[in-house]
Amino acid sequence: MLLVREVFIAKPGHAGELSKMMKENMKGMPASMNVKVMLDSVTDYNKIVIEYEVESLAAFEASMNQEKAKQTSKKPATKGPKYTDLYLTGKREIFRLI
Repeated sequence: MLLVREVFIAKPGHAGELSKMMKENMKGMPASMNVKVMLDSVTDYNKIVIEYEVESLAAFEASMNQEKAKQTSKKPATKGPKYTDLYLTGKREIFRLI
């Protein structure tokens, strides 16, 4: 089992908006992935952390491919920013749960 952690530093004034957008996007994930969207309280300002569990790297890659296919089939949004417009930096960490 793997824990995937995606960490974003939002642009000033956009942390709440980005965290809400991420939480909405994660609603479609299976309950077995144990998804959490967290907004910082005492760490770096404007930090949003998303954590979820996957069985393997193959399962992670399959879910990424499904998400990419879903995004390319959608019509472009005409209102509001894309999530990429709301953050300064981001990274992904993958941990093996023992």
